[in-house]
Amino acid sequence: MIPETLPANVPAAIPDNLRRRSRGLFAGRGGAWVIGLSVLVSLLALMPIAFVIGVSIQTGWATLVPLVFRPRVGELLINTVLLVVITIPLCIALGLALAWLTERTNLPGRRAWSLLATAPLAVPAFVHSYAWVSLVPPIHGLFAGVLVSVIAYFPFLYLPVAATLRRLDPAIEDVAESMGLKPWAIFFRVVLPQLRLAICGGALLVGLHLLAEYGLYAMIRFDTFTTAIFDQFKSTFNGPAAHMLASVLALCCLAMLTAESAARGSARYARVGSGSAREQRVVRLGAGSTALALTLQISTCVLALGVPLITLGKWLIAGGAQVWNLAELMPALEQTLLLGAAGAVLTTCAAIPIAWLSIRSPGRLQRLLESCNYITSSLPGIVVALALVTVTIHFARPIYQTTITVLLAYLLMFLPRALVSLRAGIAQAPVELENIARSLGRSPAQALWLVTLRLAAPGAAAGAALVFLAITNELTATLLLAPNGTRTLATGFWALTSEIDYAAAAPYALLMILLSLPLTGLLYHQSKRTAGR
Repeated sequence: MIPETLPANVPAAIPDNLRRRSRGLFAGRGGAWVIGLSVLVSLLALMPIAFVIGVSIQTGWATLVPLVFRPRVGELLINTVLLVVITIPLCIALGLALAWLTERTNLPGRRAWSLLATAPLAVPAFVHSYAWVSLVPPIHGLFAGVLVSVIAYFPFLYLPVAATLRRLDPAIEDVAESMGLKPWAIFFRVVLPQLRLAICGGALLVGLHLLAEYGLYAMIRFDTFTTAIFDQFKSTFNGPAAHMLASVLALCCLAMLTAESAARGSARYARVGSGSAREQRVVRLGAGSTALALTLQISTCVLALGVPLITLGKWLIAGGAQVWNLAELMPALEQTLLLGAAGAVLTTCAAIPIAWLSIRSPGRLQRLLESCNYITSSLPGIVVALALVTVTIHFARPIYQTTITVLLAYLLMFLPRALVSLRAGIAQAPVELENIARSLGRSPAQALWLVTLRLAAPGAAAGAALVFLAITNELTATLLLAPNGTRTLATGFWALTSEIDYAAAAPYALLMILLSLPLTGLLYHQSKRTAGR
């Protein structure tokens, strides 16, 4: 009969051979093998940062100054700053308004509107641009960049804000109301401060996408640092001008991370006390307010979903059966799935040691290793690609322009997506369960595999799915690093749109949307689960 509690001397009951084996590969909470692999992955993640610093030093001040301080760089900087300064507030306003309407009002069909507000994430950003260029061919410049960016990226604000609104305790708002505050005052003085973390996180994500995006702005002929770097790289392969532009772009990312950290501050908001929070306060909208709210929802849905889907349908009908060139389409789909699966497995496996340390042995070293990966992932894909091009040419020529290099780029760019989900999964497996398994005769490796990793499997699968679907829509790094003959759905779509063959590009866009739909559903489900729904 199994005792209800383990005897105090259970650890001493572990056989000597198991005790000796525990000093090996899997010994302790932060074994040498775990730390070693974590340090290796983090050093690899620091390669793009080291590339930017090394190229700047190698170029020299005399050459660096004329390359950086020139009118072209000033023009790109102005374009980028204006794009960020205009787009982020609009995304915040739109995401906040939609989240408030779907979570805190009696808007008719608000559950359906909530799902539709998330759905634009299933459409890659450059497909949005493709749809608008097809609909309005003259569209270009800053206005076009802001318009397409807002409708493509506002869900990054909507999702965290909506999830936070679901978790807020309405008792605080009741207290504010009892003190005589008006509804608008309650919103700005009570609710909005509690949304600061969600807004800052979403704004940072939007800003990093704005700095990293290439296809969206290249298609509408709006010059940013990313488009200029890519053009410079194609004209003068591995030239210093492209490297200096990459350095400026990396500094812009660093400035954005610093600004977000300062805006986020150290304040935290949490409910303290026993019991569960009441149902959220529901604002009753009048007839006029309901009409305005529905107009906003319908307009957003038409711009973000209607335009790309109608445009795709138009091109598919116009092209007929001829656009479904299966001889080219199926290999592109196959290569996309293979690269996505391989990249997801590699990235998830690389995240295991860091996630393990994060839960089993938290400390300064763990935080430092995590920070290395987060900082690198914030860099645009083109900077990561240039770093890998330079490193492989000089130090690893055999893997230059091979699938290995492409997978390394995916690892550096998307590792945090796997890390966050895997860390949450490992947290569901208490270390005591491993100790019990070892006391029952299992080796440390067996305990790890049979207990911890099995319990962490759902989190690992969610992280792998996020990485997989990010890879399927990745364009910039794949264009620069993929071997000759590699044709993914994204690169195939881009090649055809570059030839102004929009009808032939439509099937590629449709397949990318269909592959992205699970990601949209996963994000929506996670936002609901975070709020306990």
